[in-house]
Amino acid sequence: MSAWTAICALEDILPESGVCALVGGRQIAVFRSGEAWYALDNVDPANGASVLSRGIVGDVKGESVVASPLYKHHYSLRTGRCLEHPRESVNVYPVRAMDGRVWVSVEHQRERRDRRRLVVVGNGMAGMRTVEELLRLAPEAYEITVFGAEPHGNYNRILLSPVLAGEQRPEDIILHGPEWYAEHGVTLHSDDPVLEIDRRRRVVRSAKGVEVGYDRLLLATGSSPIILPIPGKSFPGVVTFRDLADVESMLRAARQYRKAAVIGGGLLGLEAANALAKRGMDVTVIHLLPTLMERQLDAPAAALLRASLESRGLKFRMPAKTVAVLGENRATGLRFEDGSELEAGLIVMAAGVRPNIELASRAGLRCERGVLVDDTLQTFDPSIYAVGECVQHRNTLFGLVAPLWEQARVCAAHLAEVGVRRYRGSPTATQLKVTGIEVYSAGDLAESEGSEPLVMRDHRRGIYKRLVVRNDRLQGAVLYGDVRLGSWYFELIASGADISGLREQLLFGPDSASDAGPGAARAG
Repeated sequence: MSAWTAICALEDILPESGVCALVGGRQIAVFRSGEAWYALDNVDPANGASVLSRGIVGDVKGESVVASPLYKHHYSLRTGRCLEHPRESVNVYPVRAMDGRVWVSVEHQRERRDRRRLVVVGNGMAGMRTVEELLRLAPEAYEITVFGAEPHGNYNRILLSPVLAGEQRPEDIILHGPEWYAEHGVTLHSDDPVLEIDRRRRVVRSAKGVEVGYDRLLLATGSSPIILPIPGKSFPGVVTFRDLADVESMLRAARQYRKAAVIGGGLLGLEAANALAKRGMDVTVIHLLPTLMERQLDAPAAALLRASLESRGLKFRMPAKTVAVLGENRATGLRFEDGSELEAGLIVMAAGVRPNIELASRAGLRCERGVLVDDTLQTFDPSIYAVGECVQHRNTLFGLVAPLWEQARVCAAHLAEVGVRRYRGSPTATQLKVTGIEVYSAGDLAESEGSEPLVMRDHRRGIYKRLVVRNDRLQGAVLYGDVRLGSWYFELIASGADISGLREQLLFGPDSASDAGPGAARAG
């Protein structure tokens, strides 16, 4: 307990009030609000008077605060932030109630004015991975505030499909719960998206009216699902598949309705369709093109995937263009361009996403399809960085995890001012998360002048492989039925290694010249 100092007995501090104590040569104001205890500097930074302990404790827009008895500025009991003037914030200190007494620790507390302020707009995977990397590199460099639009902590969005399918619970995919933010001194404003960035004053304002100043701002606003511009798109029963709230909407519908339609035969749409089928729904996938997952798979692999999903009970309409959602007060089905209709009590739009750039655009940052960033993930405003699905880097947008993780590492290094890392783009790999179906795709599968496809088909075992080689380099791979070599292929693609000495075993792995029998592989 050497780092802790006993202030007084618990009963010496009345509810919704404070006391002042001298700890380590500092005047500390200790407050009791409900069952919670708080400790702040007692000095009002607006005038230098030691008066905060005599302030009125209350609530402003859901935040516990103390009002200075002099200028009536409000200071957050949890973060020390001044609601009216963020630059006048005060230090906060660890406090605990134990053995009938109140204890405060001021050891190793750095003055808040010595720490820069980082505001993170977006509480998703890319933004919080950047915060994790930053805390690892420079844990004391920033006072970090995070704003999130959803009413909970950060979670693994990749695992929404298993939650929808009933294979995992929502609590299983939480990455950062409330205790993580508290432990790392990160202030989280959940269910409170940022609506405005004042670049001149370096202040953000949230939907609930919270204003926070920043020295560095990190945009991690992600992307939004594309809603088809068709009649009936806003009916109850029409949902997207993007967050936990969408999953809950689909689960409620699955309990009430028998038939579902999923618009989109890409990765997310197929995962949603499979999950709803596992929940007992009669599911039809509608896709605009004749090939499933056309960005990741070639036609033979897509045909194998469709056959496997059909064997599980999924139905398909493709190619088919949806022109309207049927219904009056809620969705009852779909109408297609050829005039045919499909009955459905639940309609899931999984037709793609687009970067969330509205906030950045309103702030005057340069945007095209995404927020434009350089190789350091810096925008055209040197105090603002951006990572994740909202970013456009070298004319490329991002939707997979691997590039986001690399962006987070590079961005954190520059925020911490350590090293000179650069983000130059990342090869990507995709794996379908449908239990029992093995599909993997990596790199560029397009054939061009000078490229050569290597193909293996094993109809009996249901295995298909296609590798695209150019100039003795592996540029792309698609695997169906056996994805064990996926990571090896990905490493070859990412490294650009010369594979001329591996051609004989390239389709079969680094440890085997051939285990598929004569005639299984061909170049074509």
